[in-house]
Amino acid sequence: MPTYYPINEEAARRAKEMNSFHDYRPGSATEEYRQSVDQASAIASAQKARVDPMYHEKIDRLLDLYARKLAENLNQSYDIAARCPSILIAGPASFPARKKEKQNRSADANMAEWRSIQGILDKIRGTGMGGVSSDDGNAIEKLQQKVAGLEQRQEMMKAVNAFYRNHGTLDGCPSLTPEEIEEREAAMSRSPQASRKPFKMFELTNNRAVIRQTRARIAELEALRNAPALEGWAFPGGEVIMNREENRVQLFFAEKPDEVTRSELKHSGFRWSPSQKAWQRMLNQEGIRAAKRVTEKWMTNTEQTDAPITHQESDSEQEPALSSPQQTM
Repeated sequence: MPTYYPINEEAARRAKEMNSFHDYRPGSATEEYRQSVDQASAIASAQKARVDPMYHEKIDRLLDLYARKLAENLNQSYDIAARCPSILIAGPASFPARKKEKQNRSADANMAEWRSIQGILDKIRGTGMGGVSSDDGNAIEKLQQKVAGLEQRQEMMKAVNAFYRNHGTLDGCPSLTPEEIEEREAAMSRSPQASRKPFKMFELTNNRAVIRQTRARIAELEALRNAPALEGWAFPGGEVIMNREENRVQLFFAEKPDEVTRSELKHSGFRWSPSQKAWQRMLNQEGIRAAKRVTEKWMTNTEQTDAPITHQESDSEQEPALSSPQQTM
């Protein structure tokens, strides 16, 4: 069951009264909000069924973000709607036109934000559908397969361009299906005659760039897989751990870090994990470098001891909740 955030029923009632002669039905704003969140929850559940369980936590975070942002947006919309009555309520003689113009601008901005929030649903639908996560135990093998497919596509594009260059048509091209030939010819028809090619130069260039990037990522993952056990280090008030099992660089603190420290951690890509009781990010070369950069500020000039650091025991989250949900899991 999703988490619901508070809806300002009083503001919703005032907004209704300022724009309609009909009475406001108590609880209707909350009901409509929860229906939207329930629909988002159904999308999240369907996506979880499609993808690897490793993506479930991210889907849950996106669902919670949608529920929270939607509640904030709706509450703001009620506040905006209550600022000025409609001409139906106020009447044309005493209608505050300038105030209404200002209200309309605010309402337009609020609607733009609502559309952006709806985009979170697309993010939920796309989670786990593309790319290969370094958390995947078969990441190297999957990336190698990706490179093979990209290389095959590169050769196909070159062969198709050569066929068109030699024959002036794609009819009979062995590298394309009839449907693909039709699509390519339709695309070429929109280009000037002199520059027509089945595959543009930028398409080949971009594909080569992706091949290089993917090979570099394979090399990095192979280096991490074959490297000896990585060692962490201590810093004043905590320690850095290379958790190979979780595939995370983790920072543990003896006490809750202050707001400035938390901001530095977030800026460096670390996120708080309640289950691990640590600030962490992906275990890769960039993650290790980020941990070194952020902890250098806290290091003293004295020699660091190897004494173990007592991890924080509190189960409470280190960051204050943005708002209090009406219902939690």
